[in-house]
Amino acid sequence: MKHRYLPMTDQDQADMLAAVGAETIEDLFADIPKAVRYNGVIPMSKRLGEPELLKHMRSLSDRNADFDRYTSFLGAGLYDHHIPVVLNHVISRSEFYTAYTPYQPEISQGELQAIFEFQSYICELTGMKVANASMYDGSTALAEAAALASGATKRKKIVISRAVHPEAREIVLTSAHGLDLEVVEVGIVNGVTDQKALAAAITEDTAAVLLQSPNFFGCIEDVRSIEPLVHEKKSLLVLSVNPLSLGLLESPGVLGADIVVGDAQPLGIPASLGGPTCGFFAVSEPLMRRIPGRIVGQTVDQDGKRGFVLTLQAREQHIRREKATSNICSNQALLALCASVYMSTLGKAGMQEAALLNVRKSHYAAERASHGSLSLPFSSPFFNEFVVKLPEGTNIKELNSKLLGAGYIGGYDLGVSYPELQGCMLIAVTERRTKEEIDQFIGELEAII
Repeated sequence: MKHRYLPMTDQDQADMLAAVGAETIEDLFADIPKAVRYNGVIPMSKRLGEPELLKHMRSLSDRNADFDRYTSFLGAGLYDHHIPVVLNHVISRSEFYTAYTPYQPEISQGELQAIFEFQSYICELTGMKVANASMYDGSTALAEAAALASGATKRKKIVISRAVHPEAREIVLTSAHGLDLEVVEVGIVNGVTDQKALAAAITEDTAAVLLQSPNFFGCIEDVRSIEPLVHEKKSLLVLSVNPLSLGLLESPGVLGADIVVGDAQPLGIPASLGGPTCGFFAVSEPLMRRIPGRIVGQTVDQDGKRGFVLTLQAREQHIRREKATSNICSNQALLALCASVYMSTLGKAGMQEAALLNVRKSHYAAERASHGSLSLPFSSPFFNEFVVKLPEGTNIKELNSKLLGAGYIGGYDLGVSYPELQGCMLIAVTERRTKEEIDQFIGELEAII
């Protein structure tokens, strides 16, 4: 045996070839014309032994700018929040870490209960009646919300604010193409949705209005004044939210939202260099049977003991394809457990305290950044992210490269997604940032400029 992880001997290879009637491996490719086959040696490094390979992989890993070695002021959807130590201990238990879809409730009660608790937390946090067992992430959840709204209202027009995360808007557009939906974007004023333009865009054929609050710029939308505009036309109000902000802000259910989605990453899920994360999806009671994915329900067994089962599953794996609400094929159970452990560890008071720290520290940073050569282009209320305007001609890519050299992960270049915001940077400040880190970052920013 030559390799630990490739336990196939030369005799094994010969036996398999004989079984399929071939003399050599080359015979297996006889149907592929030689003219289209690659003839030569693929350019790659020489093979490495296990110690050398581990050393090489460590050197590649060390090139990542992670939150342990760098101070991050980058948000734009993924944030450097505190993760309680107990969280990794719980999710690393094998019964959770290796669990798959709990189709057999009699042997999956622990996993089912964990998902049920996640649903319950999301309902309490959002003020909605029903939540599902989670989605892939917040962006795909928003696209699924648009699809649900179209199916529920029998309408084909989706109105979405330009203040919604750019990547989420792209996913909504992609999904809408397959569903033959029209997507209309509404502009922004002072960092929030232009309400006059929004009112004009909502018509009798509008299925839903999609908003994000706090939005991509960190600004808080005036949902209370937008809600009547939406429901007056019998459209659905879809709200994408930062779950941590709900420790302070009024719940979307109280504000009149019909569908509430978002990404649970701020709730104890590591950024992990870009994912995976966990989306949540909650609806008002009339929309319960249209919710995508699956729902875990609570019941009692024949002895009257509390138990849990997979209940509503309106996806194409379980019911007729034409009746399915979605073809989403799995939920993020392990990451949903992360969020549940985080919320149960912090409790109501802890969630409020964490949210308040995000607000106070980001506002302190914004106040520090509003002096000197930096300015704040928006005056709307914000949660833990804000936009700064840099001096004319500043190259943000070069600026962030220099910040990285000084030990800081800088903000997001808004000019990439918003041409009208060239020269503006989106800065995130979470509860992990100290006063000293904020002061030093702003000082470094000013010094480089």
